[in-house]
Amino acid sequence: MTQEKKSNQSRSEVAYQKLLQAIRHGELTPGTRVREIEVAEMLGISRTPVRDAIRRLESDGLLIHLPRQGAVIKQLDQKEVIELYEVREVLEGTAARYAARHASEIELAELEDFNDIMLSNANDPIKVAEANRLFHQALYRAGNNRYLIDALNSLSNALTLLGGTTLQEGERTQTAYQEHQAIIDAIRQRDGDKAEQAARHHIQQAHRIRMRMQRASQVEVNG
Repeated sequence: MTQEKKSNQSRSEVAYQKLLQAIRHGELTPGTRVREIEVAEMLGISRTPVRDAIRRLESDGLLIHLPRQGAVIKQLDQKEVIELYEVREVLEGTAARYAARHASEIELAELEDFNDIMLSNANDPIKVAEANRLFHQALYRAGNNRYLIDALNSLSNALTLLGGTTLQEGERTQTAYQEHQAIIDAIRQRDGDKAEQAARHHIQQAHRIRMRMQRASQVEVNG
């Protein structure tokens, strides 16, 4: 592999991560056009690695091509959101069950740390959302099943299309912390049934809040 090709791959990864972060933080909202030239100028790189990053986001299902518009951030309809959360509930419940079998003390400590970081940053929505994301990523790894991890990571990418975070509503950060702790406690007790039930409950609560947020958003749009 030539040095130039390696450099392009590195810049492509940077562009991909920057765009993914912008989607995750709600800076690029569903329906927004993503123009190669604008992203290239913003990042100070050529259009080739940006093009590669856009193709990768398309492969992830985060971007779609629309006639006369080009690449835009995909917009999920209500049915797709419901389906996402239904599948997430099943997969994360399974991950928690597996974690009760396989999680090491180091992995348990990691879950505790991310949960504590989330709570301690309750007044910063971006830091809360990032700590929450890292908690769930750690839970997936603790399940120790590569196919389940791949499926959950793919699902996590799709969830970034929802924008914002359910943790911004009221006392949700505090209740999410408690729900995370219930998952950790069940894993520590090596109780697979309890761990799965706690994880499913956590996702069900997030789902209810997400649907409430969407309804509120629709009311604002419709006046």
